[in-house]
Amino acid sequence: MALTSPEQITVGNIALSFHRAAAAVTRRVLESYGHRVNSVEATHEELFRQQEEGRVDVLVSAWLPSSHAEYLSRYLDRVQVLAPHYRPYCVWAVPPYVPVEEVWDVSDLARPEVVERMTTAIDGINPGAGISRFSAAIVREYGLEKVGYTFTPGTEDGFIARVNRGIAAREWFVIPLWRPQFLNRLHALRPLAEPEGLLGTVDHASPVIRLEALGRIHPEAVARLDTLNMGNEGVEEIDASINVGGLSPLQAADRYLTDHHLTMSV
Repeated sequence: MALTSPEQITVGNIALSFHRAAAAVTRRVLESYGHRVNSVEATHEELFRQQEEGRVDVLVSAWLPSSHAEYLSRYLDRVQVLAPHYRPYCVWAVPPYVPVEEVWDVSDLARPEVVERMTTAIDGINPGAGISRFSAAIVREYGLEKVGYTFTPGTEDGFIARVNRGIAAREWFVIPLWRPQFLNRLHALRPLAEPEGLLGTVDHASPVIRLEALGRIHPEAVARLDTLNMGNEGVEEIDASINVGGLSPLQAADRYLTDHHLTMSV
């Protein structure tokens, strides 16, 4: 049953659409147990800083160990990390019309005949993201900067617009990407092999709850969050409903929960 005097819980997510998707489902779980939810979002480093300072009760989600462990390590003894809701990973990808025999792995980008066709300006999201750190390293370690490639972090809106513009023009370009992300579903982007392993591992995307907040959250809500598994496909489905279908994050979460018969009533 719901709490008779529901506590307000602050749920924080990184300011990217697929993180909003996962946070919306988390919000619905907490609301189903009577909680009032205050939602906040921030950049990668700032969100972890806010939780460290006690301003975020539930962080959705930490990608561990590759992308976010360095942010969480400062206060890991003050939180509980739940089981993962999905298992993300980073890639570099090209549009499906770029021939596999021409560009199979990241090192192929340096071949003269590929450089001649490929746009060498590589755009990314904000610099605090794991994929941005990894991509800057790839440009250096594969010698891509020596043949004219550059990597520039940017905004999510700019990143999405860049992909859509490139696809519409049938441009040859490479994009730092990850799963889950709706652009994978929308454009069938093709991941490149990355033999040096600079893109990290498959991470566990886990909610992180401050130990102090655990005493204020309905224990059955915590248990439900600890067993919730949307998978990459589920998060991409919600993300696509937001970015392609025009739904709000909460509307998209409600559709996902209904379509998959995951009732939130208690």
